[in-house]
Amino acid sequence: MTARIAPAAQPYAPDMEKTLAGLMPEGVEPLLLFRTLARDPRLFRRFMAGGLLDKGNLTLREREIAIDRACARCGGEYEWGVHMALFAEKVGFGEAEIKATRAATTEQACWSPREQLILRLVDQLHDTSTIDDALWALLAAEFSDEQLLELLMLTGFYHMVSFVVNATRLPLEPYAVPFPEDQQD
Repeated sequence: MTARIAPAAQPYAPDMEKTLAGLMPEGVEPLLLFRTLARDPRLFRRFMAGGLLDKGNLTLREREIAIDRACARCGGEYEWGVHMALFAEKVGFGEAEIKATRAATTEQACWSPREQLILRLVDQLHDTSTIDDALWALLAAEFSDEQLLELLMLTGFYHMVSFVVNATRLPLEPYAVPFPEDQQD
């Protein structure tokens, strides 16, 4: 697959060079997504300001469940694959969890009841753009208001990321995990 928009080319502006270099481990080229957005420094900086990959109100595992499910539901294989490559092992995802992020239902044995609520939140937002009262009551009994806000924002942000990577047809990073062949969105 060929990307519809070419990434920014080196040499980057000095401040962009420093920013891009600091985003990835040493020796790893900045993500194609970051280099593509770097074509417009304003858009790049706004995008980075909206990211929620810092220590927040959720555990790293909970954050990744929301991100991976949102990307999976949107068919955002590029971003899903990057997150699986960089975070799956850190958050304790095995083969079952990796496949379950793309499963048709949220009731997989690998997820705790709390984790299933995260998946239900992502699915309901994806399907209806809101959360019904019944699910909200379950979520509010399990998560703080701040955690709920973070889950809502993560889901929305990674829908946007999926829209960008899908519409620009970004090819997978060389190290990214491809979607499992035997599953559908």
